[in-house]
Amino acid sequence: MKVLLVGGGGREHALAWKIAQSPRLTKLYVAPGNPGTAELGENVPIEATDTSALVAFAKEKKIDLTLVGPEDPLAEGIVDRFKSAGLRIFGPTASAARLEADKAFAKQLMRQYSVPTAEARIFTDARAALTYIDSREEPPVIKAAGLAKGKGVIVCGTMDEARGAVRDIMQKKVFGDAGDTLIIEERLTGQELSILAFVDGHHINIMETCQDHKPIGDGDTGPNTGGMGAYSPVPIVTAKMHRRIESEILVPIVDAMIRTSNPYRGCLYAGLMLTPAGPKVIEFNCRFGDPETQPLMMRLKTDLLEILDAAVENKLDTVQMDWDDRAAVCVVMASGGYPGDYEKGTPITGLDDVKGEADVQVFHAGTKEVDGQILTNGGRVLSVTGLGKDIADAQEKAYGAVSKIYWQGVRFRKDIGDKALK
Repeated sequence: MKVLLVGGGGREHALAWKIAQSPRLTKLYVAPGNPGTAELGENVPIEATDTSALVAFAKEKKIDLTLVGPEDPLAEGIVDRFKSAGLRIFGPTASAARLEADKAFAKQLMRQYSVPTAEARIFTDARAALTYIDSREEPPVIKAAGLAKGKGVIVCGTMDEARGAVRDIMQKKVFGDAGDTLIIEERLTGQELSILAFVDGHHINIMETCQDHKPIGDGDTGPNTGGMGAYSPVPIVTAKMHRRIESEILVPIVDAMIRTSNPYRGCLYAGLMLTPAGPKVIEFNCRFGDPETQPLMMRLKTDLLEILDAAVENKLDTVQMDWDDRAAVCVVMASGGYPGDYEKGTPITGLDDVKGEADVQVFHAGTKEVDGQILTNGGRVLSVTGLGKDIADAQEKAYGAVSKIYWQGVRFRKDIGDKALK
């Protein structure tokens, strides 16, 4: 099977690493890829959002299956274009991808179909939003409704911070057009949880539990990022809670998409808060999470291509997923200054020192290779992932590898997985 993987981050390196293990694979192409994916397949110099070039490439190479990593090409309709060209692709249509690309649409759909979520109001006018904030007693969560690279959510500690967030998003346009529509919602309390599932339109195969760490600093301090690390499984999620999430959230939203003529096919990611009243949806994403994919792929034992192939053929019910009982911890190593301004082109040392370490994988994200030297080329640079008998063991392996890798200005959280130990 010839496979085209679209994207070039840590998530795509992890997916490429898993796909490369499949006996079904004959050739793997990654567009545009990174130095890590180059060791597993052939990188293709086509940007993830250049749909026309990707369709032409898939036709030329007679690609059997395409997998899309990032959200932007999904929201822009890459799946629709591939299907129109008669090409097999795993992912939601542009209409279905509105679950992530338009948080206002997702919020309204959850209300209509009684999917538990935070109470919220939707605004297209900054003055109306500011007036509403003045009427509240507790600081809310402010969200840009559109795509903002995982950074468009501001959890406010004060009312002044909430007002500033509205002005930044709607008037100063810090997230561009993504902030034309704004959501102001109640701040939920509890443990966050990521639930990812393969969906073929009707059938749902739920992956193992995972917990992301969004804020930049230890103890969940500082601004939100695309994700500074993740671990799997999440000990506080019992089998009973897992079934409840499936029956109260995943099944109703997949059914809602069918009923609104937007059948969902692809990876459905539910970002949840386990509140005292039960699980509630923070947001939906229409693709594999980053960095959740890294520990999940380390634990998945089933052939990923078998799952993807079944999903594309609407036969997910024929596949039983098998998972490693061990735990995985992923630590994101980022450039200094991230999620704000940061430098690129800084040499990275120590990668050879961890290469080949048992139960450790270093997934490349924001890197590039110049004259045989790996340099930084983004905010989130590497996802160092360890597999261990439990969370503590996986932590030790991941952070042991992190300690051997260095570049000027490197930053990372030192508490990934600590919540599981508590």
